[in-house]
Formats: sequence, C-alpha cells, structure tokens
Amino acid sequence: MNRRRFVTLAASLPIPLIFGCGTDASTDTPTLASPSATLPPASAEATSTTAATSTLSRGGNAPSPTTEPAADDEQSPTPTPARTVTEHAVVAGSRPHDVAPAPGGGVWYTGQGNGTLGLLDPVTGDVEEVHLGVGSAPHWVIVGPDGHAWITDGGLNAIVRVHDATKEVSAFPLPPGRARSNLNTATFDLNGILWFTGQSGVYGRLDPRSGAMEVFDAPRGRGPYGICTTPAGDVYYASLAGSYIAQIDLASGAASPLEPPTAGQGARRVWSDSGGVIWVAEWNAGQLGRYDPATGEWREWQLPGGAPQAYAVYVDERDLVWLTDFNGNAIVLFDPSVEEFDVFPLERPNARVRQLLGRPGEVWGAESRLDALVVVRTI
Repeated sequence: MNRRRFVTLAASLPIPLIFGCGTDASTDTPTLASPSATLPPASAEATSTTAATSTLSRGGNAPSPTTEPAADDEQSPTPTPARTVTEHAVVAGSRPHDVAPAPGGGVWYTGQGNGTLGLLDPVTGDVEEVHLGVGSAPHWVIVGPDGHAWITDGGLNAIVRVHDATKEVSAFPLPPGRARSNLNTATFDLNGILWFTGQSGVYGRLDPRSGAMEVFDAPRGRGPYGICTTPAGDVYYASLAGSYIAQIDLASGAASPLEPPTAGQGARRVWSDSGGVIWVAEWNAGQLGRYDPATGEWREWQLPGGAPQAYAVYVDERDLVWLTDFNGNAIVLFDPSVEEFDVFPLERPNARVRQLLGRPGEVWGAESRLDALVVVRTI
C-alpha cells in the first residue's frame, strides 16, 4: 500500500473546565414531498486506478481491492491491521460533500452540485438520488436516532429529513430573520434534539418531534462549523473563523468558548472519542488538536508533509483518529497510543475530501472534485 508513517511530538497546555447538561425530545414532523430517482451504474466494469490499493467502482460487483500487510517492525499497543482504499463513482456533477453510512449497508452522500441526497450501494455500484428541492445545496448528512437521513441545506436554509424507506422529504426552515445562515453540520444529543451550526455566525437546535427550532448567535460571530456529541451527551462545536471550540449548555443554549493553544489555528471540525476527549481539525495551522474536558489539558500535533490543511476529523470504534489533509490530497490516520501518523495518499489529484464518517471496519469520505466516494476498509 502507498502509505507513509510519521512520529510526532506534541505540546500541552492546561485550560479551565466547563460542563453542560441535557434536554428531552423525539421525532416526527411536517412533510414536503420530493421525488427520488434510481440511476443505473455508469458501467458494469470496475477500473483499477492504482497497481496497489485504490479501485474505481462504476457499477457491477464491487472490486476486491489489493491489501498490504501492516508493518511489523514497530510494537504498538493498538495492533495495526491491513487496510485498503477504494473509490466508488457517483453521479457526474453531484459534487458530493459529506457522507454517512446508512442502515442496510448503503452510504448516504450530499450532492451539493445538483441539490440531491444520494445513496450508494457499495456492492452493486448503483446510486439512488433524492431531489431535495429547487435551490438546494446540501452540506452535511447524518443518520438520526429514527434511522432517517438528516441534512443541513445551505441553499434551502433549512434542516431536511429524508425518510430511509420512502425517501419522503421533510423540510424545517430556519426562522424569519435568519436568512443565509450558511448551514454546515449537525449532531443529535442523547435526548434526540438536533443541534446544528451556520458559518454566518449561528448555531441552533431543532426538536424533530414538535418542529420547534431555536437559533442562537455565536459568541464571536462568524465561524461555527463542525459539531459533535460525546458519549456522555455533551455537545461541542468548532469555529473556523473564530479559531475556538465551544461547549453548549444544552438547557440554556449558551456556548462557552475554549481556546486551543495555537492562536488563529482555524478549528474546523470536531469529534469525540469513546472517553469524551474532543479531537479538533485545525485548518489554518495544519494540526490535530486534543482537548480533555476532564483535565482541561490541550495537546496539538502537526500533520506530516508540506503545508498540511487539516479539514475532516473522525474517531473510529477503536479510538483511532482519522483526518483529511486537503492540501496533501490524503487521508491521514493518527494512533494516539503511539502518537504516530500514517498517510494514505489519494491516487487521483484534487480529490478534495472535506469530511469523514464511518462504521466498524470502514471510514468513508466524499471526493468532492471527482464525483466519487472513497472508503478505507480495515481487513
């Protein structure tokens, strides 16, 4: 496999502790009908894009990508299995932005270029598209506790739900006075409330059961971007323009900023590990940040390579941290147990992977410039 390994050093800094609490919710909403269309695979033949580990699926049975055994010359508390990187083509012109593994083995993706939510079947290569409405420009997608797909749609300035089985579309517009919020990402808290961010300087919450929505002004204006929920139910967001992360008090909705050690680092996306530690993709600084709410301690690691840009961050079921290096055109793995990076260069240039999300054994991303999804599988 085309992979590079790096060992790094980190800086640490203590930061004061902040806590939050939760509220109650469930699901169901008014409906806006929208058609869905099933597209045939572009081809029944799978084309290999490298001699080693990347393949491009254009329909038919998914190819069996080549694997490489993990290096055995280093001892690690976290055994490193072999991994493969595979591409799957989606609809031309869809410009897939974000992804979410779907129930039943498929993968949802937001088609920001054509206003759709796509569903890829990785086995057959088939893609089904759901049209979200005139002017749609979807950004983020996650699967909610109801099993349906939930989307932040900057074009519609609305939160959108797509029913998993019927593909029925329900829209929840932002309140009057909140136009052009530039909706970015969303997360569910443990009570079923959906929290979302808008890069114009807002964040908010939606109760899917009642349709009630509140929108709050971010404490430092423009920038709210990534958002996540910890296993304990705490919600944190990252501010790209503000260069901070913040914990939201789930009762009042107030956000309390937390300062990473590097000034102007450009905190873009955040994710929690199984212990509630917050991992941060620092876009401007090209760093991975780690904030421990239990101690208030920060640590940061520079991504390998020249002029890295850390965009996506995701923590898998083994507490391994995955990122994308936008400038380096690579998926990057960080093992906290040994503080080492592995780099998986993408085979085609300018892939522009903006987000990662996974399920056990798989980490998925969208190659927004190439109209393709990419998956790293652990064998």
